Amino acid sequence: MPLISIVLPVYNGEKTIAETINSVLNQTFVNWELIIINDGSQDSTLDIIKEIEFTDSRLRIFSYPNAGLAASRNRGIALSLGEYISFIDADDLWTSDKLKSQLIALQEYPNASIAYSWTDYIDADGKFVKSGGHTTDTGDVYQKLLLWNFIENGSNPLIRKEVFTIVGSFDESLTAAEDWDMWLRLAAQYEFVVVPKVQILYRLSTNSMSANLKRQEITCLVVINKAFATPRAESLGYLKKYTLSNIYKYLTFKSLETPPDKVHRWISTVFLWKCVRYNPAVIKQKKIILIAIFKIVFPFLYYHLKRNLKFKT
Repeated sequence: MPLISIVLPVYNGEKTIAETINSVLNQTFVNWELIIINDGSQDSTLDIIKEIEFTDSRLRIFSYPNAGLAASRNRGIALSLGEYISFIDADDLWTSDKLKSQLIALQEYPNASIAYSWTDYIDADGKFVKSGGHTTDTGDVYQKLLLWNFIENGSNPLIRKEVFTIVGSFDESLTAAEDWDMWLRLAAQYEFVVVPKVQILYRLSTNSMSANLKRQEITCLVVINKAFATPRAESLGYLKKYTLSNIYKYLTFKSLETPPDKVHRWISTVFLWKCVRYNPAVIKQKKIILIAIFKIVFPFLYYHLKRNLKFKT
């Protein structure tokens, strides 16, 4: 019987799925099962994972009609056999000691039900882009997590499976931020423990068009309102403006990750304005504000200059 169940949802992931699976196969901890939920892929994803399945019996593949990330994770939980569960998205990577380090952390800190590590960000070619938040909070992290999602992604924590019988499944009505919603529900009742080292490599996407950013904004607001309406957050209402400011700071820089011809810079401007509106003290963070303004203005001018030159020729 596997001790850890790893749930890997994938939809049209032919470009990265093999590398992601290999990062699981290379784990120094070996008593695991990998449950791959093929979420209605239309490309060669299924062929790739079936080829790898022949080489390792710990892989279990299940195919369903497309239902989204939250539904796929829930299906994986229902199929899991392990005492612990971890999730990895089809374009992310783990360092080889990820599972072992997090399992040791949970064993050494029995009051915790969730272990998390640090994240760094990579591009489509797997090259380093930037560091994550690298926070060190352990124990009751609810208030900190309410302010911002320092877990950063769904490929991060190792979780005692038993907690899902209490907090329930991922919210399938959410099309984004479903992982933050889950981490908040977990943090409201359970303690966390940190492994203070980079063990998750999160791949940045260049497909964050304005419609997707708007969808992400709307969904994050749903998660925030949902969280602040719970009994656990009853006395923390004063933090909501800071949470909203942090979300808009995140969305500002998320919108600026795409090339200038892929997203309208006015969306970045609106996000930045909302960030400052909810927390005017952000203006004192001059470096962050100047970087955001430079990234908004310079690509905008460059793009229009380039377009005008093409028109004249």
